[in-house]
Formats: sequence, structure tokens, C-alpha cells
Amino acid sequence: MIEYVAVILICASSIPAEQCTEDSALDVMSTVVDNELGCASGWQDVIARSPLQKDIGTTAYVRTICKRREIDDKEGASTLSQPHP
Repeated sequence: MIEYVAVILICASSIPAEQCTEDSALDVMSTVVDNELGCASGWQDVIARSPLQKDIGTTAYVRTICKRREIDDKEGASTLSQPHP
């Protein structure tokens, strides 16, 4: 079984988008979404609850990365694959 995780990065406006990673972000959050399309639209509620939400559009911006997580039904374990651009 496969599910998708939207990794939500809040990055400082001074960091170019291609350098906005989980290591360079001001905050990193994630949420499970139903499909890859959910990665593009499933993060608004998460951002609205973030203490950094007031900075979005002024000193920070949001970038999302979609990761595929394969779930082993027998073991209940999961592994994340590489992000989808």
C-alpha cells in the first residue's frame, strides 16, 4: 500500500527556492495526503496553525515536497521514498 506525505517547508525569503530544503527551512512540518495532488493543496490547514503563518509572504515562503511512503501491511512499517518534484 502506498500513501503520500506532504513535507511543508517554511523558508526565509532570502533563501532561493532551489536551496530551500529540510535542513535550511525555518520550520518543517508534514501531513499525510490521499495522493500526489494533495501535496500541492493539503498543507493550508497546517500552515494556518503554524506560529510562522504571519510571516508567509513577507519574510518567508512555503515550499512543499511530496514523498511517497510504502506501507508494509503485514508489519505496519513504512519507508519514505525520494521526494517527487
